[in-house]
Parts: sequence; structure tokens; C-alpha cells
Amino acid sequence: MKDRQYVNIKDLVPGMMIAENVYDSLHHLIIPENTEVTDKLILRLDFYAIQNVLVEDTQIKPVQDMSSLPYSERIKASDDFKEFKADYIVTSDVTKDALNSIIEKNASQESINQMISSTTDLLNSSNTNIHIFDMLHNMREIDDTTYAHSINVSLISAIIGRWMKFPEEDIKILMSCGLFHDVGKLLIPPEILTKPGKLTPEEFNIIKTHAVKGYHLLKEMDLDERILLAAMAHHERCDGSGYPLKLHSPQINAFAKIVSIADVYDAMTSARVYRGPECPFKVISVFEKEGYALFDPVYMLPFLANVVNTYIHNTVLLSNNMKGDVILINPRSYSRPIVKCGDTYIDLSKHWDISIEAIL
Repeated sequence: MKDRQYVNIKDLVPGMMIAENVYDSLHHLIIPENTEVTDKLILRLDFYAIQNVLVEDTQIKPVQDMSSLPYSERIKASDDFKEFKADYIVTSDVTKDALNSIIEKNASQESINQMISSTTDLLNSSNTNIHIFDMLHNMREIDDTTYAHSINVSLISAIIGRWMKFPEEDIKILMSCGLFHDVGKLLIPPEILTKPGKLTPEEFNIIKTHAVKGYHLLKEMDLDERILLAAMAHHERCDGSGYPLKLHSPQINAFAKIVSIADVYDAMTSARVYRGPECPFKVISVFEKEGYALFDPVYMLPFLANVVNTYIHNTVLLSNNMKGDVILINPRSYSRPIVKCGDTYIDLSKHWDISIEAIL
């Protein structure tokens, strides 16, 4: 007899068989029973926000019981993560070579194309956008470099483009915007970039020159103008408080606005030489409290609404030292979901004295 079990769409594998009809929220049949799982079918389930489906598969093998492990540990133990990490390391090396060649003024189109192609393969290696974030979330302990950060911002920017339903060509440009946005940092003295303590005002002023430096480097190349503008303006803020030109929202290119969101999110949730990665729910809380003045809500709100859903099922540590699983997102307060701790359900939107301290 075939095994039948409910499986989260993140864990679906081509070759499994859908064991019952799948309906959308309006009860329209979207996938009939006895349909074989394919990569395209998984994308369809993700599009309709289906979380779990009943499958049957004689190939489902009993594996070591990891059900008691936190969700992130199960991800790290998966073959998908190991493959993604290996490909990511290769992409990092390719990106390092390509960006350094720009600094040395001997960039070849071949090296640029290889960097873009390798990053595109990473983007397309996952069946769903949630899957990509699962991979990135669990690589946050890796010491961040300009190259890793560029890859992350590239992937996140492209996914924001997908969430915004941008045309495929624009998504490709967004991905390139992320790859090139920080190239000017490679002209900043490394002792400043990797300083473990607080920067002096003079050092911070030097750091801020990377936007203009990057723009002028890229201006010498045959690139889409939006890539240049993202390099120049990804630190501009809608209220005019950013740099280097203190532009206001109408003056900032849309792609630069998207890259700025991806840039801040990745910078805060990644490790730095002077600190570990910030808890994503704390970062989302910062966006909720301060982001409306700094970032364009047209792009920020869809980003928050989608990225927070990538943390469902994760095990978290609460400020009261309880541990639990994120089971439901509060649409009015993304950073304060409902957490299941044993048999207790805690709605953090109703318990402002409790917050999420870490993802385990």
C-alpha cells in the first residue's frame, strides 16, 4: 500500500503523487488527485498560497526522525541546502573575480556574463521564492563580505520584482542592480570596511563615498542606466535623509528604491565583524516603525507582507525564554505573529511585553 501523508509544499519532490483534489480559497479545483508532482506544479501551489497537500509516494523513505529539530536545522540537513550552499560558494568566487576586474579596469564581458549567469542559476535553482529565503536565512552565520552581500541583495531584489509582478526583463535588471550596487566599496580601505568597532565620523564619510565611486566605475561600462542609478542612489531615502545627494522620493529611481530595501534587510540580518546577524523579526519591526518615512511603501509593504511568510514554521525564542513555532502571521503587525509554545498559542500582537528574540 502506498504511503499517504500531508507534506508542506517546501518538501514536495517531483515524482510524488497528489492524493486528493486541491482547491484554491474560492474552492476552485486547481489540481486534481492522482496528479504527479512536478517543478511547475510546485510553482502553481506556491502561486495559490497552498501550504500543505496530501501525497502518496511509494518512494517516500523512512529517514532519521528530525521532527523534533527546529525547522532551520532540518533545512540545513537537507540535500537542497547543501547543493544551494555549494552553488552559492561558486557564485561568490565568480562574483569576486568579476567585481575585482571592474576595479582593476580590465573587466571582460565574459566575466560579467558569467557572474550574471551564475546568480541567475541560483535564483532559478529553487522551486519557490520561499525556498530561496529558506536557503538564505540559514546561511546568515557565514561571515559577510561585499561579494556575499551583493549576491544576497541581487536575489532579494529579483524576488521583490517577482512579488511586484514585474516583467522578466525588469527582474533580470533588478538582479544586476543588486550585483553591482556596492562595487564602489571595493575602493574603500579594507581596514575601514572591516573595522570591528564603531566608525569615526571621518571614516563614515569615507564609507559614504562608495555610492559615487561605484556610479563612476559603472558609467564606463555598457550597462542599463538603472544599474548605475541603483549604485548611486541605494542609500537615498524618501524623506531626503539619505546620501549622497539627499534626494526625495520622486527623484529616486524605482529600482534604486527596491535595492535599498533589499540592501538594508540583508545588511541587518547578516553577520558583521562587530556583531552577529539580527533577528529578522526585529528587522521587520524596524521597517514597520521607521520604514514609512525612509522607503517607498509601494515596494516596502509587499516586501514585508511576503518576506515575513518565509518564517512560518520556524522555531523562535521569545523574550520570556519560551520557545515555539511561528504558525500564523498577523497582517496588521508583521513582526508580531502567533507562536505555538507547546499547547499554548501566544498572539504577540496582543502581548506587547513579549517579543521574538531569535530564530533557532
